[in-house]
Amino acid sequence: MSESPINGVVVRPLEAFSDDRGSLFEAFRQDAFPEVPAIVQANVSRSRTGVLRGMHFHRRQFDVWVPVTGRFHVVLYDVRAGSSTKGTSLTHRLEAEAPEALVIPPGVAHGFQALTDVTLLYLVTEPYDGTDEHGFRFDDPDLGVSWPIGDPKVSERDRKAPPLRDVLADTT
Repeated sequence: MSESPINGVVVRPLEAFSDDRGSLFEAFRQDAFPEVPAIVQANVSRSRTGVLRGMHFHRRQFDVWVPVTGRFHVVLYDVRAGSSTKGTSLTHRLEAEAPEALVIPPGVAHGFQALTDVTLLYLVTEPYDGTDEHGFRFDDPDLGVSWPIGDPKVSERDRKAPPLRDVLADTT
């Protein structure tokens, strides 16, 4: 497990077992992630090279991300009121060839850009209902992030997200 500059964010290497047939790794086991409440839903997201998803956050939900295929440029940003790491960002490279689980607590915004075609398994602690979906602009200058692939493919929702300063003002 590696230390993170953002409180509650955990990057945990996953042990892969390989032989001449292929490999296996345990993507998630509840007792190995004591900081995460019970997982209630598992999702699989596929993105083509250059796709950017983010910046999103939830107020009630933990996410656990496990790369299945490809390479991801991940950006996290703490928007939690009262957090000692509020306003702190973290960039991290997730790669399926070196499996890790990334634990993202509520109030930590997350986004990624697909550096290759990717598949992401993400586990969540709340069933999806849309009321806990929040975000801000992926290209907001106050975020201070350079995404590695220019002219990203972005959803309309992400393109129209509010500025980071509005989100931070709402979390004071």
